[in-house]
Amino acid sequence: MLTNLLRYIKEEGVAEQLYHSLVGVEVEEHRINNEGRLSRKPYPQNLGSRSYHPYLQSDFSESMSELITDPNPTIGGVLNQLDILQTVLHRSIKDDEFIWPLSMPPALISGDTDFIKTHFGRPKYQEYRDYLTKKYGISRKLVTGVHLNFSIPEPVINRLYTHYEDKFKSLVEFKNALYFQLAQNIVLHRWLITYLFGASPIAEKGYMNDVISTLVDHPVRSIRSSLYGYVNNPEDRIDATMYSSLNNYIDTLTNAIADKRLYSTAEFYGPVRLRDQQSLKDYRTKGISYLELRIIDNTPFTPNGISRHAMYFLKFFLMYLLVTPVDPATIKQDLTAASDDNNKVALESPDQPTFKMADGVKIFDELKEMAQSLHAHSEQLQALDDFSEVMTHPELTASAMLLPHIKDNSLMTFGTEVAKKWQHDRVNAPALLPIMGRLSATSQQLIFHAIQLGIRYYVVRDEDGEALLMLTYDNVTQVVYLKKLTVTDPIKYLYDLFPGLSQAK
Repeated sequence: MLTNLLRYIKEEGVAEQLYHSLVGVEVEEHRINNEGRLSRKPYPQNLGSRSYHPYLQSDFSESMSELITDPNPTIGGVLNQLDILQTVLHRSIKDDEFIWPLSMPPALISGDTDFIKTHFGRPKYQEYRDYLTKKYGISRKLVTGVHLNFSIPEPVINRLYTHYEDKFKSLVEFKNALYFQLAQNIVLHRWLITYLFGASPIAEKGYMNDVISTLVDHPVRSIRSSLYGYVNNPEDRIDATMYSSLNNYIDTLTNAIADKRLYSTAEFYGPVRLRDQQSLKDYRTKGISYLELRIIDNTPFTPNGISRHAMYFLKFFLMYLLVTPVDPATIKQDLTAASDDNNKVALESPDQPTFKMADGVKIFDELKEMAQSLHAHSEQLQALDDFSEVMTHPELTASAMLLPHIKDNSLMTFGTEVAKKWQHDRVNAPALLPIMGRLSATSQQLIFHAIQLGIRYYVVRDEDGEALLMLTYDNVTQVVYLKKLTVTDPIKYLYDLFPGLSQAK
C-alpha cells in the first residue's frame, strides 16, 4: 500500500511540479439544425481528413464532433486551446447548424435513427460501428461528455520512488502503483464528481426507446452517469470490481475481448481508463502513461463544455486522490459500494441534499487542509471554497440550475436557444480567434486554417521574445516568424509548406 505519499511530496518539495501535471480534455458534442434536431448535413469538409486530424474528429454519428486538446501543464493553456478549437468548429459548420450544449442528445424520431444507421463517413470503423449499433441501439451511443486526461510529471515519480525502492521491484512497478491507486480512488469517489458536475437531469424523447421515462419519474442529477447512461451492458460482466488490482483490470478486459463480450478496449466504458499502451499486457512491463476520466457531463452554462473553475478543482482533487491510501483488504467491497453510491447520487433529485453530504463535507475539509499544507495557488483555493459551498447547497449544482429550464419534460427549447447564442457570439466576435487577439489578423487566419486542415500548431517565443508558430504535419515541422508574416492566401501557404496535405484523405 502506498502510504505517506503526501509527506514525501512535502519533503521532496515537488508540490509545485504536481500542480503542473499535464492535463488535456476531449469534448464530445453534436451539430444540430435550426429546430434543435440532430443535423443530417455531412461532416464539415473544410475540417480536413478524419484519418489523421489531431484536434477535430467525429464519433458514433456524423453529427457528433470530438474536440481534442494537447496535454498542457496549465489550466489556462488547456482552456485557451479548447476555446480556439470550439471557435474553429463553430466557424466551420453550415450557417443553419449549431452546437448542442447538453450531454443527453436532442429528441429523436425514427427518421433520425434511420439516417444515423445509414450515414457514416469513416469506413475504417464501419464494422465496429455496426457492431455497436446492433448491441446498444442508436440513442445510448449519442450521449456525449467531457473526458479529462491526467499524467503525473516523470521527475515527481522519480523523486517519490526513492522512498519506495524497497517495496517495488522497478520504477515501472512503482509508477503503475501510483496511477492505479489514483484510478481506484477515482472510482471510489466518483459519486462526488457526479454530484458536482452532473448536468443531465432528463432524457429527451426517443432515448432508449422511451424506456427510461417509465423507470425515472423525476429529474435527476445525471442520467449519463447512472446505470441508464453511457455504460457497458450487464451481460458484459464489466463492473467496478475490475479495479481491485492492476492485474485484475488487465485480465478482466483481456478475457472479455477474448470471449467476444467486448469488441476491443474501445468498448470499455468504465469511469477511468489506463492509457498509452496498445496492448493491455504491456501495462505490466512498459507502464501507465496517463489516465482518462470519462465521468463528466457537458456543462451547458459555459460555451466550452467545461469551466475554468471546474478544471482547477478537478486537478487538485486528482492530487488528493493520488495521495489517499486504498485498503487492498476491502477494495472489492469498497468498489462495489462506491458504484452503488454513484448510481444513487446520479438518480437523486438535483435540488435536494445528497445522502453523501456528510462524506462530501469531510472530503472538502481534507482538501482544504491539504491545499494549505502544500501552499496551493489562489485559483485552487478559490475553487475549493466555491465547490465546498456547492456541496452543501444542491441548488447551485448544474443539474439543479437546469430545472427551471425544463418545459414539458424537455430541455429542447433551452438547448436550442443556448446553441444559437453561442454560435452567434463566436461568429460575430471582433477577432477570428479571440483568445489569440494579441496576434495579427493574418496570424490568426493562418492558425485557424492550420487547425482546419489538421496541422499541429504551437505558438512559442524565441530568446528575444519574438512569437514563433511551429506547424507540424506528417512528422515535418515548419517554423514561421509571425511578426514577419505577410500571407494573402493562408490555405495556399499551408499547402506550399506541406505538399503532402493535397494527397491526404
